[in-house]
Amino acid sequence: MTISFGEKVFQVILIFFIALLSICMIYPIIHVLAISFSSAGEAVRPGMHWFPKEISLFAWKRVLSDSTIWLALGNTVFRTVVGTFLSLLFMSMGAYPLAKKHLPHRQFYTVVIIVTMFFSGGLIPSYLLVKSLGLIDSRWALIIPGLISTYSMLILRNFFMNIPAELEDSAKIDGANDLRILFTLVIPLSKPVLATLALWSAVGHWNAWFDAMLYLQDQSLIVLQLFLRRLVITSEGGAILTVDEMFKTAETIKAATIMFTALPILIVYPFLQKYFVKGTMVGSLKA
Repeated sequence: MTISFGEKVFQVILIFFIALLSICMIYPIIHVLAISFSSAGEAVRPGMHWFPKEISLFAWKRVLSDSTIWLALGNTVFRTVVGTFLSLLFMSMGAYPLAKKHLPHRQFYTVVIIVTMFFSGGLIPSYLLVKSLGLIDSRWALIIPGLISTYSMLILRNFFMNIPAELEDSAKIDGANDLRILFTLVIPLSKPVLATLALWSAVGHWNAWFDAMLYLQDQSLIVLQLFLRRLVITSEGGAILTVDEMFKTAETIKAATIMFTALPILIVYPFLQKYFVKGTMVGSLKA
């Protein structure tokens, strides 16, 4: 197939802008990584940082030796893993019946669920609800209120609608009930969309800090992003910074903490990336 001159020009321009956009997204990571391995003097040098000119491991040693950041990491991993698993479980159980045309009042239920995407009770009613449920100072306060994402559940519902009904009919002939069909047939066939939704949910849980600030006063339950916020924004680093270090190496330690916080998600993403486009596209075919 012959490509016209105009199409070639368009492709060149498109590649240029994609490359420029990629650099704009990747450079902040390179900048912070370079500062985290730099000496204190090099870290405060104005300009762009592509690599550390004066290599120093002091910041990483201070970050990795702090017990609070490991405690926060454990709490964040618990929240991310358990929250993502439960979200996928309950969204699957909610999306599966909505995908069935024979469900009575299916359109009504779908509309009611969609409404929650645009309207909510607000911050104060949400806090009062969590408090009335006895979830204050509990890890479950970070998981249960956001257990189901309406948008993600609708994508999952649309994906389930694309699964041939003949497969489920044959399973029913063999004596399988709806729950068994869901967990042994439908969910295994839905790996692309589930991997995509798992990535969305995991990133959301990993980056969340505001709900932890609202619902948790027990410092043993602190999450990684709230620890990072206190260090970077309010400069409350706890034991991680002494008074002398606050002035000399604050920038390098902040950069090392930011990289420590981001690395787990950066490591996990490549394993789920191959499912990302496929899961999103297939899950949005049917209304």
